[in-house]
Amino acid sequence: MKLGMFMMPLHPPGRRPAETYAEDREAILLADRLGYSEALVGEHVTDLAENVTSCLMFLASVAHDTKNIVLGSGTINMPNSHPAAVAAQVAMLDHMLEGRFLMGISPGGLMSDAEAFGNFRKDRNAIFLEAINMVLAIWAGEAPYDLKGEHFSVSTANTMIPEIGQGTILKPYQKPHPPIVVTAVAPYSKGVTEAARRGWTPISANFLLPEWVATHWPRYAEGRQAAGAMPRAAEWRIAKSIFVADDDKVAKRYGHGAQGPYHFYFRQLIRKLVGFGGRSNLFKLDQSEPDASITADSMTPRLVIAGSVASVVDQILAFREKVGDFGTLVYACHDWADPALGRRSMQLMAEEVMPRVNAAI
Repeated sequence: MKLGMFMMPLHPPGRRPAETYAEDREAILLADRLGYSEALVGEHVTDLAENVTSCLMFLASVAHDTKNIVLGSGTINMPNSHPAAVAAQVAMLDHMLEGRFLMGISPGGLMSDAEAFGNFRKDRNAIFLEAINMVLAIWAGEAPYDLKGEHFSVSTANTMIPEIGQGTILKPYQKPHPPIVVTAVAPYSKGVTEAARRGWTPISANFLLPEWVATHWPRYAEGRQAAGAMPRAAEWRIAKSIFVADDDKVAKRYGHGAQGPYHFYFRQLIRKLVGFGGRSNLFKLDQSEPDASITADSMTPRLVIAGSVASVVDQILAFREKVGDFGTLVYACHDWADPALGRRSMQLMAEEVMPRVNAAI
């Protein structure tokens, strides 16, 4: 099993953005040195807590300072950008990284972003599909383009000067394009099946109950088989909030305690998803439970693996027993309320936890 990292920490809104960007950057550089296989970075435009407003810009800032780690968008919220811009910017970053790039895409889950970009209460899945299809058509086709959709259009027919290169959008370094990854959130997600038909791979979200995570593999396998391909567990990524410390008491206090960054994360997330997102189903197995029962106090201990090395190894193996085999465990990076503990957790995860997990597997 590989070890990856997902970088969308919710920082307290009162922290200076210059400080949190530097912290997030340091975490990716540390992951590269520790041998993490990949790091994905998310984006939101209208959120002071999740303040990476462009994942591609952020990844560009670490492109030439990393050596081995594969960097990924986690995710580009496709309805909020024009396909020509996405196609050009992804291609540029793919060249900067010489292929060390994964393209994570989604319809976007933050409702204030959707409102700001004018797609709130619209069919964002339809906009998402049109956008990614247009990006792929740009890369597969040749200028001048003649792409017309319900939401977007792309043409350079009237302004193209082929002999000097004007009017042509850059194609990616990887052929035919970077690997595409989609976030799996909904239990029994039909989107995972459709993505698998197209050769895209899923990453199950870190805030899901294990029982819901387990529903993603059959959906993925169904899609791969429909496409005439054999589903492989190595293609499935699962994100998980994990905190490792040298001492179990410290781990529980920081990882589960009301003053810790993980508790803060779930306070924020529950307010977004339950309060405004209509996604209370993600946090309960019995849908008759009242939404008021979903709190950071109740969910943080259920959704965060925290403990000493031995404890975390046991918890990861127990989690794997519930969800089934998968290829990459994606360590969800949270705010470094205590930078020393944040760095130490990443180090213990790479150097001690994963070797023991893989030996047990």
